Amino acid sequence: MLRSAVIAIGAACFVGGLIALATGLCPPAFVFMFWGAILVLGTVYERFRYKPIESATPGAGWTRTDERFINDETGQPVTVWLDPASGERKYVKG
Repeated sequence: MLRSAVIAIGAACFVGGLIALATGLCPPAFVFMFWGAILVLGTVYERFRYKPIESATPGAGWTRTDERFINDETGQPVTVWLDPASGERKYVKG
């Protein structure tokens, strides 16, 4: 819900900047377009930056690390698994 609202506000700022640019208000237009783009791109990037928490342990070749933390959204413990060959990390419940 909050994510959708931030994207909508960012898109509205960007469109407002385009309208301001079309009417000749150059300095305010660039400010609105810049912050609108930052809001949308930052929110979309955040979705891909943080990996989802999986429920099943990964297959062969993965090593369980000592790193554990509590998921803020669910309150459940999360264990980090590492693939030594690629350096990829997976986050697993439990």
